Amino acid sequence: MLLVALCAQGADGKEREDARGPGHVSVVIVGGTGDLAKKYLWQGFFTLYVNQVSSGNTFSFYGGGLSPADKATPVLFEILKAVSCSKDVSQERCALLKEQFLRLSKYRQLKTTEHYQDLAKHIEQELQHEAITEAGRLFYLSVPAFAYADIADKINTSCRPTAGAWLRVVLEKPFGHDLRSAQILSSQLGSSLREEEMYRIDHYLGKQVVAKILPFRADNSKFLDPIWNKRHIERVEIVLKETLDVKRISFYDEYGVIRDVMQNHLTEIMTLLTMRLPRNLSSSEEILRNKLQIFSSLLPLRKNQAVVGQYQAYKAEVQQELNKTKDHVTLTPTFAVLAHISEAHYEDVPILLISGKMLDERVGYARILFKNDVFCLESHNSIHCKPKQIVFHFGHGTLNYPAILVSKNLFKPTVRDGEWKEVTEHQDVSVLGLHISDYYVQTPAEQREAYSELISHIFAGRKNSFISTEDLLASWGVWTPVLSSIITTLPRIYPGGAENENLLDIRVKGKEIDYYTEVVVISNDQVGGSSANRFQVMQGKFRSGDMVSAWAEELVERLAANMQEAAQAAVREGGVFHLALSGGSTPLALFHRLTQHHFSFPWTDTHVWMVDERCVPLTELESNFHSLHKHLLQHIRIPYYNIHPMPVHINQRLCVEEDGGALLYEREINKLVNGSSFHFVLLGVGYDSHTASLFPGSKVDGHGVSLVAFTESPHKPHQRMSLTFSAINRAHRVALLVMGRGKHELITQLSRVKDNPDKWPVTGVKPASGRLMWYIDYDALLG
Repeated sequence: MLLVALCAQGADGKEREDARGPGHVSVVIVGGTGDLAKKYLWQGFFTLYVNQVSSGNTFSFYGGGLSPADKATPVLFEILKAVSCSKDVSQERCALLKEQFLRLSKYRQLKTTEHYQDLAKHIEQELQHEAITEAGRLFYLSVPAFAYADIADKINTSCRPTAGAWLRVVLEKPFGHDLRSAQILSSQLGSSLREEEMYRIDHYLGKQVVAKILPFRADNSKFLDPIWNKRHIERVEIVLKETLDVKRISFYDEYGVIRDVMQNHLTEIMTLLTMRLPRNLSSSEEILRNKLQIFSSLLPLRKNQAVVGQYQAYKAEVQQELNKTKDHVTLTPTFAVLAHISEAHYEDVPILLISGKMLDERVGYARILFKNDVFCLESHNSIHCKPKQIVFHFGHGTLNYPAILVSKNLFKPTVRDGEWKEVTEHQDVSVLGLHISDYYVQTPAEQREAYSELISHIFAGRKNSFISTEDLLASWGVWTPVLSSIITTLPRIYPGGAENENLLDIRVKGKEIDYYTEVVVISNDQVGGSSANRFQVMQGKFRSGDMVSAWAEELVERLAANMQEAAQAAVREGGVFHLALSGGSTPLALFHRLTQHHFSFPWTDTHVWMVDERCVPLTELESNFHSLHKHLLQHIRIPYYNIHPMPVHINQRLCVEEDGGALLYEREINKLVNGSSFHFVLLGVGYDSHTASLFPGSKVDGHGVSLVAFTESPHKPHQRMSLTFSAINRAHRVALLVMGRGKHELITQLSRVKDNPDKWPVTGVKPASGRLMWYIDYDALLG
C-alpha cells in the first residue's frame, strides 16, 4: 500500500505550522534523481515528513524524471537510503521513519502530457481507495529553467489538485538571464500558475543567519535605529568567497558570477539589510513593499560601479569542456565587486557586493562597519579603538559555524527566542580584524540546513523567504544595465588562491570603484588576441546644427561634460544656470552620468525647468517630473526652490485651459529667466520626429509668441503641456539627443527632408542666436 497513515504518537522533531487542516499531500520532485535532489531535496522532504508525523497529514512522494521507471527506480532508492534523522531522534525511531518514507516514495516517468495525466489519475485513485481528503500537491522543479514553462503548463492542464486543495510549484534559479528574459519567463509561468502558487527558491534565504537579519534588527531596534544610517555607517560588505574552480562550465560560461550569485543571493541580503523594517515580520506583502522601495531608490548602475576578474585557468577549462578552439575568448567573469549606492537614508555609503571563484578562502558574510570617532591616546589595542561592526556570518572561514557577531564597543544584543543562544566559550580565532572575544556572539541553538528550512516554509504556505515576480523583475531592472555595460569589458586575470595577493584589492572613489593596483599586463595568448577596432568620437554637421557622434557611453560623457561647461560659464557670468530638461527614457543615461561623475556641477546655482509634461499627477509613474525626480533630482544637492515642475494639476483638475497652467509657467519663466532665454535646453526626438510635446499635424507653429502651451499627443495620455518653439529657439544652447538603433530610420529621413515643422516638428528647432548641437550615437547614425 503506497499511502501509510502516520503514527499517532508524539514526534521527535519540531512541529511545523500547517497551511490548512490535515489531509493528504502529494510531493513531486521533477528531476528527482539529479544532483540537487540527491544532495538536498530528498533529505529536506524526509525532514519535513519526520516533523509532520503527528500532524494528521498523510503523504506520498514521487521522484519524477525523463527516464523510464525500470532504469530510474534503482537510482532513486539508492538516493533515498542516504537520508538521515537529526541527533534527537533515536536509532529505532529513525529506522521506522525511514522505512515508512521509502514505502511512501515512488519513481514516475514525467515526460509527456499523458504521464502527468496518469500521475493525476493515480493520486485520485489512491485518495478514493484510502477515503482521505486531499490537502494539496507540491511540485518541486529541479530542472533547467527552459523547461519551467512547459512543465507548468502540463501541471495546469493535467495535474491540478481537487477543488479546495492547494497547489505549490517550486522553481529553482536562474529565473531568467536579464530583465527581458525574466519578463518572458514570468509571463509564460503566469499563464499557467497563479502568483500565490509559485515559490521561487533562493536557498540563501533559508540560511538561519540570513533569515535572522530582520528579527535581529527588530529585536535590537532601540540600539540600531539611531545608528542604521549614513551618519554612522562607513560601508556595508556582502561577501561570498569560494576556493574552488567552476564545476558546471556549460552553465557558468553563460551566466558568470554576477548572474550566478550576485543578482539573487547577495542582492536579497542587501535588501534585508537596507530595507525599512516592517512592522509585521510575518507579512510577506509588507516585506515585498519595503524591498521594492529599495530597488526603486537605487541609482542606475553602470560599469564604473563594477570590477570583474577571471581566474587564469578558466579559459583553458572552457576550451576543453565546451570543445572550443585555442583562440576562443571568454569574457565571463568569475570574480566581481559591485558598489550599490542606495537611497537618501544611505547616501554615499558604499554597499559592496563581492563574490568569486578561486579566492584565498571559503567564507560568506555580511558586515556593517560603523564609523569610529574615538582615538585612544595610550593604547591602540583598547576596545574603544577597535572596529565597530556587526557581522552576519553565514559559515565556513575561520569561524566554521553560522553566527551573528556584534563588536563589544557597540552594544550587547538581545537574545529573545529559544532558537538562538549566546556563545561565551570561544575558540582562538579572529573574524574580520577582531578576536572572537571582542564580539558578543549569537548562534542557532540547533543548526538546520537551508533547503530543509525552506521546504518547511513551502509546506506551511509561508512566502516571506521566496522571490515574488515583482521582486524578481525589480532586481533584474537594477542588474541588466550593469551586465550590458560590462559585456565587452576584459576581466582582470588572476592566478587563483593565495597567489592572488593584492591583484583583486579594490578602492572606492566617490560612487565608483576600481582596482587598487595598476592594470596587470597579460599576453595576447591569455586573452585570445587583440581587441576589435573601435570608433572614436566624431564631430561634423547634421542638418543646420553641429553634430557629435560616438558609442552611447562616450556620447553621454561628452554631453554631460558640455552641459557642465555651460553651467559653470553661466554661473561665472551671471550667478545662475537655467536648464530645461525633457522627459522620456533617452536622458536617463545622462542623468546617471551627472549624478555619478559630475560632483562639481554647480547644482546649488542651477534652476531646473521642464521641457514638457504629461497631464497626469506629478506623483504618477507616467509623469516626466516623477522620472526626473527619481533619476536625478533626489540624488543631487539642489535647493527645492530651484526646481520648477510644470503646473498640470491645478484645482484638482488636469490641464484645464481656464485654470491657466500654461500661462502660470510662462509667467514664472519671464520672472526668473533673463530674457526668457534658457541657458541650456535638452530635447529628445520621437520616432515620429516630435520633440518636446510638439507632435506632427498639430500646427506646432500656431502658438505665436507664447512660451508654453497645451498640446495634443497621439499617444496616451493625450494631453500635454510643452515649451513652444518660441521658448526653445530663444535658448543659448539646444542639445538634441538621439540614441538607439530604432532611431536610425528617423535620422536617415531627417537627413533628407526640408524644414516642415508641421510634418517633422524637430525641424522647427532653430535657435535664433544660440547654438544647436545634435548628439547622435552610432546605433542611431549608422544603424
